[in-house]
Amino acid sequence: MRTLLYVASLLLCLTLALGEGGPEQLHLSLTPDITAVTVTWSTFNESDSVVKYGQQDVDLQNTGYSKYFEQGEPDQRHGQWIHRANMTDLEPGTEYFYMVSGEEDSWSETHWFTTLQAGTDWSPRLAVYGDLGSENAKSLPLLANDTLAGMYDAVLHVGDFAYDMNSDSGRVGDQFMRLVEPVAGFLPYMTCPGNHEVAGNFSNYKERFSMPGDMDNLFFSFDMGPVHFVSVSSEVYYYPALGYDQILTQYNWLRDDLQAANEPSARSQRPWVVVFGHRPMYCTNTDLDDCDRTYDKLRVGLPGGQYPGLEELLMQFGVDLAIWAHEHSYERLYPVYNYTVYKGSEAEPYVNPGAPVHVTSGSAGCKENHNPFFPLPKPAWSAFRSTDYGFSRLAFHNASHMSWEQVSTDRRQNGQVIDSITIVKEVHGAYSKLTKTPRGYL
Repeated sequence: MRTLLYVASLLLCLTLALGEGGPEQLHLSLTPDITAVTVTWSTFNESDSVVKYGQQDVDLQNTGYSKYFEQGEPDQRHGQWIHRANMTDLEPGTEYFYMVSGEEDSWSETHWFTTLQAGTDWSPRLAVYGDLGSENAKSLPLLANDTLAGMYDAVLHVGDFAYDMNSDSGRVGDQFMRLVEPVAGFLPYMTCPGNHEVAGNFSNYKERFSMPGDMDNLFFSFDMGPVHFVSVSSEVYYYPALGYDQILTQYNWLRDDLQAANEPSARSQRPWVVVFGHRPMYCTNTDLDDCDRTYDKLRVGLPGGQYPGLEELLMQFGVDLAIWAHEHSYERLYPVYNYTVYKGSEAEPYVNPGAPVHVTSGSAGCKENHNPFFPLPKPAWSAFRSTDYGFSRLAFHNASHMSWEQVSTDRRQNGQVIDSITIVKEVHGAYSKLTKTPRGYL
């Protein structure tokens, strides 16, 4: 039954990809309440915002709201209604079916999802990637297969979506949202902004996604089992003309969020803390981006010290894993802080590491070329790197063990795992190698 529904939905998505229709572009997101999930979708004519859902029959109904979003030059304006509605009173760890409304009493195909399990004693599984694109989305077929197989509880899309959502007056954004519906319409699709979303002060990103929190989706946090996830905007450091105050607002928010997550009562419940944002702090790519320089803005802040970077916060509050994209490649680092490696031991570098582990997973696809690496030898902090197309899988097994693997979607690899590690943390919390103490910035 689920397979037939999924095939029907997939065929509809492929049909809609050829032109406008509705309701379409369905995608899910988590809310701060485990008993509620948000669904967001689009129509090209005004209609009610209604979601029907249920465990067997779609016999429950909630009404949401819509907002008209229009963009493009005066002679090429393109608009749509973006709808949001919450499915509420959900039971944990339960499969639900749902459909959303369109014009003239039309409805989407039936989709389904499984709610998160209750409490913290379970093992979340996520697909992770950035830089997918509406053209050359190399990883999407395997991601769709994995979704149908029930392999994940959620997705982290770490910035750079359509290349670019605002192109052709927003129609490229529509195309992308249709293409990812076979994944995003069945799994919570959690995001952060990338540089390719900057047009209109990130207007497409802010309007099309519905993340928890009140910061226009630019930065937020959420809990999943034993994990506290934090989404940040690296882009506030690279487009400060849009508002230098955004750097300080995010810094203070992140400091407070991580401090709360690191309180003994919180850390005992959710020992794992994961931060994700688009641009990495470290890389060995040859494209002369900031991450291959020691003064990377996201890491150390802007010159002058008034606008601080984020690496000190990751150390101060014991962030276990930092996930990035932007570079069209895959690179896993040894535990690193300020360009110094802090392995747990030489034989087992990821067992009780002395600094956060950074991974860049930006090779999911897109129409731009791969970003090659500097030739060997690699610096001491770079452990593994690849220019294969692919995506990552992240799993938390218990309070002390987390695994990460990279899947290649290049034809020659055909979905093979090309890299994997297990991070073991017997004690979670602040790292002892910190040389500075983050302060408040007002």
